Amino acid sequence: MNKKPIKRHKALQPLSRDHHHGLLLSWKIRAGISKNIEARRIKNYADWFFENHLIPHFEMEEKHVFTILGSNNELVKKALADHRRLIRLFKKDEVDTLVLSKIEEELDKHIRFEERILFPEIQKSATDEELNYMEKIHDDTAFEDNLVDEFWK
Repeated sequence: MNKKPIKRHKALQPLSRDHHHGLLLSWKIRAGISKNIEARRIKNYADWFFENHLIPHFEMEEKHVFTILGSNNELVKKALADHRRLIRLFKKDEVDTLVLSKIEEELDKHIRFEERILFPEIQKSATDEELNYMEKIHDDTAFEDNLVDEFWK
């Protein structure tokens, strides 16, 4: 049973690129922990990423993408619960490797769920009008990283 992956619709590609950067955040956290980098340094970068990239990404998904399936859809409910859990983790006051590991793990798992399960379902269900609208409203500017402290190198 060799299933071909669904080609991501052009309207969802910017969100998938965002997901790529989120997976890189998870990798950077893992790299920092494995190099015994001070947790505060890793958290500073994670907080910057959260404020500048993750929050706007969550807002875009919640306002314009998840609505295609509706708030009663079980996959959407899971994605929204993931968003709430990630926000709580990022806002924790504790700065230690345990919290950072949990952020890394939850973010990685969430992104893979959206890419492998939720987005294909949205793509199948969306009308041409909905996809065209998403394509128009998504700001697909190039990702600019915060390279002030490249602890992961």
